[in-house]
Amino acid sequence: MAETYVSTDIEADGPIPGPHSMLSIGSAAFDPEGNVVGTFTANLEMLDGAAGHPSTMQWWSTQPEAWEAARADLRPVEETMLEYCAWVEALPGKPVFVGYPAAYDFMFVYWYLMRFVGRSPFSHAALDLKTYAMVLLGTEYRRTVKRVMPERWFEGAEHTHVALEDAVGQGRLFIQMLKQARAHGGSGERTRVD
Repeated sequence: MAETYVSTDIEADGPIPGPHSMLSIGSAAFDPEGNVVGTFTANLEMLDGAAGHPSTMQWWSTQPEAWEAARADLRPVEETMLEYCAWVEALPGKPVFVGYPAAYDFMFVYWYLMRFVGRSPFSHAALDLKTYAMVLLGTEYRRTVKRVMPERWFEGAEHTHVALEDAVGQGRLFIQMLKQARAHGGSGERTRVD
């Protein structure tokens, strides 16, 4: 069964879920050929007892338009995560979470899914774009930043801090990387190494 790549971006008011809240989630699902097969977005109510982290809230004060976009039309958390889980499970193929950085976005999404749904349709399948770029470019991980990546990878990959817009742009970035990997030997043939 083919994989479906669920490019996901979240906005939050702190570094970890629980003490802080996921403010919004945006996912764009891509098939292996790069076609968008579905999108999901929602702004969530804040968790009971949670509060914004001072340094994160200081950053948000410099992004008033993105903050306003993340706080419009708030939805109940449990209802939204149940709907999100059902959306992912209804996608064709096996879902793979795609994030940049996956360690941050997946942490929030996985925590929210386990807390409010009791399962994750991704299991632990989370692909990190920075790691993928490191492999393709042959660079050190910490030196693998967007400014050293080929410009052609970023065609249509804007970054606005609006969750769904960023998820779509990030997904397009991933598809360009995937195409390059396939063009340079990523044929899917297995090689045995003894």
